[in-house]
This record gives sequence, C-alpha cells and structure tokens, in this order.
Amino acid sequence: MTGLTGWAGFGVVTGASLLFIVVLQAITFAVGRRLGHYNVVDVIWGFGFVGIGWIALILGGGDITRRWILAVAVTVWGLRLTWHMLGKVRGKGEDPRYAKVLGENPSAGRVIRKIFGTQGAAQWFVSLPLQVSAVTHATHGIWWIVLIAGVVLWAVGISFEAIGDAQMTSFKSDPSNKGKIMDRGLWAWTRHPNYFGDSAVWWGMWLIAASAWPGVLTVLSPVVMTYFLVFATGARLLEQSMSKRDGYPEYQQRTSYFFPLPPKTREGRVVRATRHDRPAPSPNTSSPVDEFGLVAEFC
Repeated sequence: MTGLTGWAGFGVVTGASLLFIVVLQAITFAVGRRLGHYNVVDVIWGFGFVGIGWIALILGGGDITRRWILAVAVTVWGLRLTWHMLGKVRGKGEDPRYAKVLGENPSAGRVIRKIFGTQGAAQWFVSLPLQVSAVTHATHGIWWIVLIAGVVLWAVGISFEAIGDAQMTSFKSDPSNKGKIMDRGLWAWTRHPNYFGDSAVWWGMWLIAASAWPGVLTVLSPVVMTYFLVFATGARLLEQSMSKRDGYPEYQQRTSYFFPLPPKTREGRVVRATRHDRPAPSPNTSSPVDEFGLVAEFC
C-alpha cells in the first residue's frame, strides 16, 4: 500500500504516532506503578522516537530515500540511548527529580500528568521533523547539500553522545577516580558532551527534513529540545548540583559550558583537576553523565 502525502498523509502519520505514544506511555506507567518508582520512563524516551520513526517510514508516502535516512538515524540514536538509560536505572530506586515533583503517595492522575503525559507530548512535538518529512516530496538539486549537512551533523552528535558516555563510564569504573572531576577526552572540551551531542542529533535530523518543503517549518522542535537541554533542566540543573563539588568551579573556568572548545591552558598545558584528596560524592549527588529526560523538563 502506498502511503499518503500532504495534509492527509500527515494526519495518518501523526495519528498513528500519537496512538503509539499513548500505548507506550500507558504500558510504562503500569510497569512503574508495579515497581513502585517511575524512573523507568527514562528508558522509553529514546525508544518512543524509534517507534515514531518507523511509523513515519511505513505509513508516509513522501520521499522514500529521506524516510529511510531518518528512520535509520533515529533508530541508531534511540536504541543507543535506551540501552544506556536501562543500565543507569536498573536496580535503582526512584529518581530524586520525580520524587520531588510527585511528593508523597502521588495519585495516578498526578503521575500521569506530571511525568507520562508530559513526556508523551514532548516525544510527539520533538519528532515533528520525522513526521512531516515522511509526507513531503523528494529532495532536489541544491537542497541535497542541506540533507547531507544534516547527516554529517547527526553523525557528529551521535559520536559525541556515545564517546562521551563511554569515556565517563570508563572513568567511573576506576576506583582511583573516586571523588575526582572528569575532565578528560571530550569532557575537556565541553562540560556536557552528551547534551551537546543530543542537540546536534536533532538539529541534524531537522536539516534532513528541511531539505524539502515544508520540513523547515518544524524548526521549533530542535529549538525546544536544545532549550531544555541547555537552559531549562538539563545542563543547568547538573551545574547547580555539581557546583559545590571540590574542583568543579575550576573545571567550569577552563572548560566550555556547552559547545566544544579547546580547554583553557596555563603555561601551555591543559589545567586539570587531579587532586586526590577530594571527598567522595554523596550518594545523592548527580554526575555529569546524568541524562535528564524531557519529562522533568516539561513539568
């Protein structure tokens, strides 16, 4: 069956996407209710986009090449993030963010409204470039440059996320690093390589969608994603929680906040926090590798 294009096609794709999101969030809510904590919602953040990407591929009637590019791109990004978050929440209790938002003994309605409903709405809005691109005509002429630029930017973003997470995991697995500030590898160039990478991924996918009209009109999707990653609750909240850690103010002075830049040097050498007498972080202290899903960000 050939998919639809235009407004009719968008109605089909977005309707199916919304239905998928509702079912996914409902199942996750039931699992969280049974477990007694709702941090499981972070696991399905990336997976939700994967589902929408494949819905757009299958039901959309627009350019098949662009549909496949976006489906593969969002699948690689989403499954990697899902696996990463699964490892972070497995065996752990409630996320302090959700405990603070929900309070004591929250009702089911409050949980749905504050966490699952807001994440579902965010998944739908941020994924609009995938949905719109699936029902628009083929990319032509010079606009292929825009599409290729989007693929390159996506590749940069996914690399920053994956490499940054791997570097942090390796750093934290070494007992001798306990209490130290991670300032090596990509973490020497930006204090939030995972958030920068996440932003770059979605700007890349927007560029791919923008290579054919009216994909450019979905620009608010990466804008909103970037705003929450940088200013709302992502990097900003981590900075607040980490600012009291010994050595972190010095790390802030020499390392770019968000966009990767060469670290500031002193006498030709990169200045690093290498003290071994730092106190170990408390169990409730967040680390720079934390992922803040848009659930808390939209609350």
